[in-house]
Parts: sequence; structure tokens; C-alpha cells
Amino acid sequence: MTKTTITAVSLAALILGAGGAAADTWRYAFEEALEEVQGRFAQKFKEEVEANSDHEVQLFPFGTLGESADIMEQAQSGILQFVDQSPGFTGALIPEAQVFFVPYLLPADQDQLVSFFRNSKAIHELFPPLYADQGLELLTMFPEGEVMMTTTGPVTSPADLNEVKFRVMTNPLLVESYHAFGATPTPLPWGEVYGALQTGIIQGQENPAFFIESTKMYEVTDHITRAGHNNFTTAVMANKDFFDGLPDEDKAVVQNAITAAFDYIIDYQTGLTEDSLEKIQAAKPEMTITTLTEEQRAPFIATAEAVEAKFLEIGGGQAQAILDQMKADLQVAAGN
Repeated sequence: MTKTTITAVSLAALILGAGGAAADTWRYAFEEALEEVQGRFAQKFKEEVEANSDHEVQLFPFGTLGESADIMEQAQSGILQFVDQSPGFTGALIPEAQVFFVPYLLPADQDQLVSFFRNSKAIHELFPPLYADQGLELLTMFPEGEVMMTTTGPVTSPADLNEVKFRVMTNPLLVESYHAFGATPTPLPWGEVYGALQTGIIQGQENPAFFIESTKMYEVTDHITRAGHNNFTTAVMANKDFFDGLPDEDKAVVQNAITAAFDYIIDYQTGLTEDSLEKIQAAKPEMTITTLTEEQRAPFIATAEAVEAKFLEIGGGQAQAILDQMKADLQVAAGN
């Protein structure tokens, strides 16, 4: 057990001891800072719950209770009532969730993307039983923004990623995706990424623009590449036993707060990507920001079929059904 984990477990135990007896105190941890997208969502959820019930929601941003693996364990054990975590980290628990890392599966068009997340049968009908099997109640999934590569060297083709050690989340399909892109994928906990870039242990990482800006990843890289290959997805969950034990009126409070927070975070993200890129450019004028042309994207897009096939191989017993339903949902979203 690492020092970080010991500290996280100790703090979690202290929280449980201090507040576990108070049924009206709910604890919610997430993977970002308070003023980043997940934090904004959590703040809106807290505001809605506290305005419409007697309950209090305590928020725990990234690092206060450890790394992503720590907060997931705490949510499953009931120390936390709510957790926000990307499928990138839950892929080991729920292999089917890795589908969100098939490149070029999700649309770049924001209206289509939002329609998909609002109405997807895969998200709202097929995924909840898979999360329930892990002791989790899936409350919602939402997009956080276009994923971009930040690297120490320019990238306009897969050849430019050859032998580049590229940090990825601990997700087998994301590893496969960057293998297909030509890089050397290197799984690392988020807390180690800045230092690894600074010292040259890795030469690249991916995230939405707001996160690149707020975490100052641009300080230790020189190029941002918009390949259009994905949009960062995250999932908000509750401890299953906790949620099932709530009276109907409290379940309604939670669900209504989730709906309000979803609507809020979609509106909040309007213009956020371009605003974040402007801040990065102002902070580091020499930073290059490149949007790949359709011709430049073509060899990256060509890898999607192989990654999709890998997903069907490693994505769990419901992989085919999840993929088929997602594609059907995306067609509906495109029509809408």
C-alpha cells in the first residue's frame, strides 16, 4: 500500500467515523478540482439537493481522498455515497465501459453528442445493470469536452507518434488505441503526469482543453493536436446499497438534482474549449495548436476498426450488444 493510499484510507475512515451516523450527510468525490467540469457538476448537484431536502452534500475534489482507484473503492464500500469517475478508470471493473475509447465513435457535433447522452438506450438501459453488479447505481454519464493530445513534438500523422511514450489512463482499450496510433502507451496515475512530462519519462498525454489549461500541462509540452478522435466521458454513480435504501422522495431528490446538474454542465461547457485554448495561448504564446485536416485525420480514423475489434474481444460479455446499441443511438442522435 502506498503512502497516498494509506493517507486516503485514513482520511476516509475519519470521515466515516465523523459523519457516518448522520443519515442526512452525503459524501461525493470526483476526479477533478472544484472549479473544473466535474467539480462544477458536483456543486450544482449539491445546490439542488440542499435546496430541495434537509440533506447536506460534502464535496471531495481530486486528491483529497487519494487517486481514482481509492475513491472507487470508497464508493463501493459505502464510505462515499456518490462518485464521479471516467470509464477510463472503471474499465477494469466494467469492461464494456471501454467502448467510450473506440476512436471516432462519438460525434464531433455538439448537438448530436448531447442528444446521444440524453437519450441513449445503451447508457440508460444497458449500462445500469453492469454497474449494479459492481455495487454501483449509475445516475448519469456526460461529456466533458473534445480530447486533445499535448506533446513535446508536433503531431500531424501517426508516424509522428512513433516511439513517443504517451500517458494513458489505466484502461486496456485506450492502450490499444494509442498502440494503433503508433505511440508507446504508458499508463500512469494522474498525479504523476506533470512530473513525468517535466522529466521526459513521457512525451505526451491527452485531455480536454479546460483540463490542459487548469492543470498547466502546456507548461511541460509544446504542441496541442486536435485530431477529433474522442470526447471525454464521465459517469456519476451512487453506492448501490445506499441508493436502494433511500425513501422514494430522496431518490426523486437525487434524480432531479442529477437532471438539473446535467443541463447546467452542458450549458457551462458552451465556448469553454475555445476559451481555454485562448488562455493557453496567452500564457504560452509559442505553444502550437493544430487542428488536423480531414486528410491528416484519415490514417488515425483508419485505426478505429482494429480498436473496435479489440473492444469486442476484451469488452466483456455485453460488448457486442453495447456497441450495437450505441451505434443505433448515435444514428438516432444524428437524425435528431
